Amino acid sequence: MGLFEDDFYSTKVSTRAAKKTAFKARRGGRGRWTHRKRGVSPMQAAVISGAVSAVVAVLLFSFITGLPSATAVTGASHYSLRQAAGDPYDRIVQAAAKVRPAVVSIVNLKGGDGSSTEQSALGSGVIFRVSSGKAFIMTNNHVIEGSDDLDIVTVDGVRKEAKLIGKDRISDIAVLAVDDKGINTVADIGDSSKLRLGETVIAIGNPLGLGDTLTSGIVSYTNRIIPISINQDGVYDWEQHVIQTDAAINEGNSGGALVDLDGRVIGINTMKIADTGVEGLGFAIPANEVMKTVNELVEDGKITRPYLGVYTVDLNNEYAPLDETQRKELKLPDSVKDGAVVLEAHGPAKEAGLKLNDVITAFDGEPINSTLDLRRYLYDTKKIGDELKVTFYRAGKEETVTLKLTDKPEG
Repeated sequence: MGLFEDDFYSTKVSTRAAKKTAFKARRGGRGRWTHRKRGVSPMQAAVISGAVSAVVAVLLFSFITGLPSATAVTGASHYSLRQAAGDPYDRIVQAAAKVRPAVVSIVNLKGGDGSSTEQSALGSGVIFRVSSGKAFIMTNNHVIEGSDDLDIVTVDGVRKEAKLIGKDRISDIAVLAVDDKGINTVADIGDSSKLRLGETVIAIGNPLGLGDTLTSGIVSYTNRIIPISINQDGVYDWEQHVIQTDAAINEGNSGGALVDLDGRVIGINTMKIADTGVEGLGFAIPANEVMKTVNELVEDGKITRPYLGVYTVDLNNEYAPLDETQRKELKLPDSVKDGAVVLEAHGPAKEAGLKLNDVITAFDGEPINSTLDLRRYLYDTKKIGDELKVTFYRAGKEETVTLKLTDKPEG
């Protein structure tokens, strides 16, 4: 039984308590006035009477409206206070109304003209920038993967042909562009690092082709780490940092917006766990991570990462373990239990002399126990042009080479 069973995105190797704020009216206290037994002049009486009337009027206003009696408020603070006196769920309504026009449905047309609906795939996207006559839309890479043509459908039902600007399989992010005619709303992007456990969030997207669908829930976990097998080949290639939520996310929600109660996009919905007896486990890529990627895609059309040039398999791969004969061929010392076995070498790795059946065990003296470790070290600590010291075993002998990392060639 698989862990990740959704068809729209899966890490399966084989294929804010809600911040439900109780908006309580804040009442001013009722003052009790005492009178001294001494005479007062008509002028004093008039002054006292005026003062009392003013205080009573303010207190009555505070009592009736629930607003504090001491200060006037404007802007965002005024908004929050007004909400406190009304329907506590009205913030969801207003947040949805703010971001809805910036969320689009995406139709991935496959099979030439996309005339067969069975060959088309559906997803969601978020308009994050309008410039130079174009509206830029961020979505998931798996939403647009394998497309022949791409269309988007706005909240008003207007269909537009979309152009792919750039995509990245590792982060699962892609950027599309359409003409900006009739597009008047750009999503407000929030700071996902400030999310709190239990914060109320809403998800907007196109689940099952039912565009402009809204669901709500809470942030169940602010920074969950999910292993990803990009090629579905039995090897975990990457770890995705995600926001976990119990807002309903279904097929077609991918690429849509996860939004806070101020109507700011704090994540891009990307996957769910679906299995018997499982519910309320959806995940979104944090907005801070997404924006780094989409900005680079808009500028360069791709994400540049250091390239080593090896295709490897884990020495201890639980899905495709090496048999006794294969391990003997590697002639590894008994002390070597983990590493990444080279199957193919290209680019810098090939130039440095790495070849089939070399077992990489360290980079710059840091242990490399798997392909995931290898990729994480390269992407998190290195950049193009850096030198890398590679330690590996060949025919039972430990060797070391130093090479220079390059950009991955096109194609």
